[in-house]
Amino acid sequence: MKDNYLIEKVERDCPLCDKVHFVEKRKRIGEMLIKNEITSYEEVYFFCPESVDYEEDEFVSADLMDQNLQSARNAYRKNHGLLTSYEIAEIRGLYGMSQADLAILLGWGEVTITRYETKSIQDETYDQLIRMVKDDPYYALERLKKQREKFSNEKYETLRRAIQHRIETIGIEQLNRKTIENRYAEYDEPCEFNGYQVLDLNKLGATMAFFAQYCENLYKVKLMKMLWYADALAYKQRGRAITGLVYQHQKYGALPIANSEIIYLPQLTVEEIEREEGVSFHIQAKA
Repeated sequence: MKDNYLIEKVERDCPLCDKVHFVEKRKRIGEMLIKNEITSYEEVYFFCPESVDYEEDEFVSADLMDQNLQSARNAYRKNHGLLTSYEIAEIRGLYGMSQADLAILLGWGEVTITRYETKSIQDETYDQLIRMVKDDPYYALERLKKQREKFSNEKYETLRRAIQHRIETIGIEQLNRKTIENRYAEYDEPCEFNGYQVLDLNKLGATMAFFAQYCENLYKVKLMKMLWYADALAYKQRGRAITGLVYQHQKYGALPIANSEIIYLPQLTVEEIEREEGVSFHIQAKA
C-alpha cells in the first residue's frame, strides 16, 4: 500500500485471532477531520498477517488511538503555523516548568497547558503568548513577577533563575549567530560555493544534532567531515547541498567557514576536553 511501511514486529495479544503472536506495527498516511478540515497525518496501526478475513486484518490499541489523535492534531497545527504539543513541552523544558507552572505564569487556568499538550488545539492568540515565553525571556520574567503570589518562594526563585539563565544564554547565542551571519554575508545567494543552498542556521543546527544523536563519541573533527560528506553527497544526488556551508581546503581536509562558531548553535552541547595535544570538542545533541 502506498505510504505504508513496517516499523517493527511485536508479540502481543491479537484481538482478531484472539491469541498471542507476532503482529506488524505499521505506519501510513491517514486522514482525519480536524475542525471541519481534512488533515493528513502519520497513522500507526497493527497488522495481523495470520488473519484470514481480509476485511479485518488490522487493529489499533487504545494507546495507538491516542497517539494517532495527537499526530493528527499536530499535523493540523503545523498546517496552520501553530506550536505542536511537543514544541509547547519543549518551551516548558527551557525553564523547567510544569504544565501548571506555565499556565499560571500566563494567567490562565492551571489545566490549560495540559489540554493543549493532550487533546485541545490552541487558537492563534494563545499560541503567540506561549511563543513569547520562549522568544522573549524578558516577557517571561515580567509575567513571573506579576504572578509571584501564586508561586511558592522556592518555586518562584527556581523559575526566576531559569529565566535569567535563558536571558544570558540568548545573548550569547545571538552574538554567535551574528558572527556566523557576518562571515557568510557574501554568500547570501545560491551559488557554486554554498552548493546552491543559502545557509540556514536552524537547518544546520538540526543537521548537526541529528549526527550527534546517532554518534556516541562525536568530536568536532569528525562532525566537520560528516557535514562535508553529507553536503557533497546531497549535491551529487540532487544538485543542491543540505546546509549551505562554504568549505575551504585546510591541512586536515575540508573545513566550513566559521567552523569554530557553528558548534555552539543552540541545538548542541559542547564539552571542551583538555588533552596533551590541545583541546578536543565533544559534541552532543540537546534533548
